[in-house]
Amino acid sequence: MSETLKAETEEQVLDTIKWAVAERKSLDVRGTGSKSKLGRPMKLDHVLDLSALSGVKFYKPAELVLSAGAATPVAEVEALLNDQSQQIAFEPPDLGPLLGNRAGGGTLGGLLACNLAGSRRIKAGSARDHFLGFTAVSGRGEVFKSGGRVVKNVTGFDLSKLMAGSYGTLAVMTEVTVKVLPAPEKIRTVLITWKRDGIYDHGGTKAMIDALASPHEVSGAAHLPAAVAGLSSVDYIASGGCAVTAIRVEGPEPSVAHRCEALRALLAPLGDTEELHSKNSQTLWREIRDVIYFSEDQERHIWRLSVPPKEGSRVALQILEGQPGEALYDWGGGLIWLALGAAPDACADVVRQCVAAVGGHAMLVRAPASVRERVSVFEPQVGPLGDITSRIKEGFDPNGVLNPGRMHEEH
Repeated sequence: MSETLKAETEEQVLDTIKWAVAERKSLDVRGTGSKSKLGRPMKLDHVLDLSALSGVKFYKPAELVLSAGAATPVAEVEALLNDQSQQIAFEPPDLGPLLGNRAGGGTLGGLLACNLAGSRRIKAGSARDHFLGFTAVSGRGEVFKSGGRVVKNVTGFDLSKLMAGSYGTLAVMTEVTVKVLPAPEKIRTVLITWKRDGIYDHGGTKAMIDALASPHEVSGAAHLPAAVAGLSSVDYIASGGCAVTAIRVEGPEPSVAHRCEALRALLAPLGDTEELHSKNSQTLWREIRDVIYFSEDQERHIWRLSVPPKEGSRVALQILEGQPGEALYDWGGGLIWLALGAAPDACADVVRQCVAAVGGHAMLVRAPASVRERVSVFEPQVGPLGDITSRIKEGFDPNGVLNPGRMHEEH
């Protein structure tokens, strides 16, 4: 069992990494460990515990900027922002229950390191688009900084974009800075309810694309097939026994009311329409954001597919032809969550072939460690892309100290 090394300051992080480099030891970098099951399983020499690097360091609501220790709980940050009617606009998902962990355990640094974003990504962008700067220690044992506490900081390379999605394989972030935005005054959701019998994934895709192509500033577009909709805690959705397409609208109350009316008129030819108001809307989009519908049955394997929105339903149904499972569509059909029955290879060949055919990519989000050890969790990197990834890893962590093998076997 790996020994845990707890760092309570940036200096201790630096000393630990320098020691690991000198002793040729590998480090499993963790905040609270809420996302430790994301990626390939690792058997490393020591765990580097960053949980003490917590707390908001700088927050001025008028400047729309917040800096905090990398291990600061996302829930703590969101509570602070909520008091000022502000939010993290990219809608951080809480994947704890999906991964078999408790809810509310995620940290701000872990969120950024995994580049996770919720349904508002189609309007607000991803985590990397709100990541302004950080302080970190590289795998070389060197402290470095990038960005700052202003939105327009153009000095040097934009390394925040590189750290976002690196899963702790390049450097250990000790402090991070993000952009925050005002929370919307009102939230409503236009629903299209489809008939009880039949599969309406293609219809849902058309509805989402039509809504997103309209001038009505949609901030969320998702489709729940009937089996998934039946798992919602929103009574109106769960009790209908049919597939539901959800279109979210946010902003000042008069504007939201007008845009919802216009969207209902636009989408009425496709099916019956209804509206969810603030509380039920918030509940529904939190469920979609956290993929809570697939949390109960931990035996199923979970895939996250990114494809062109117009191809979403076709790709999902093609994969589901050969094996039992369920799909949830987000980002207007561009993001598909698949829950598939357990298989020795997690149906990886079928999934990747179908996704590759439309120029997309896939990530195996949940499966037993034995499966994630055999199957490529992230999209395989070949040719020039693989070479670039190797050179970046070599530049930041030449000795393979930080999370080696978490993303790809060779890195």
